[in-house]
Amino acid sequence: MFKRCRQIICGLCLVPMALFLAGCDVTAPKNSISEPDPELVFVRGYRSESDECQVIGESAFTADFLDDASALVACPTDSFAMKTLTAETGAQIVAQRSGFSLFSLLYR
Repeated sequence: MFKRCRQIICGLCLVPMALFLAGCDVTAPKNSISEPDPELVFVRGYRSESDECQVIGESAFTADFLDDASALVACPTDSFAMKTLTAETGAQIVAQRSGFSLFSLLYR
């Protein structure tokens, strides 16, 4: 009897988990691109690990925008992240590519 009760309780615990997983959205974020651009080398989030605005590394395309005194940052064009970045820093777009706007931000 105890074994049967344990099976029922375990089964009831799995139902909420299954419902939770069934509700998970596994589609790509709306700002993602299906084919990454090899000329945009994403290094890390600019303001935080999960920031949509990303520090960009060197490539043939970005070499002219990089220097020792600033960070090159790319944000999805017209995203909320881009709007907050420009409001916080006053940065101007230096280039655009593959749905991203690039900004050169001076180190503080």
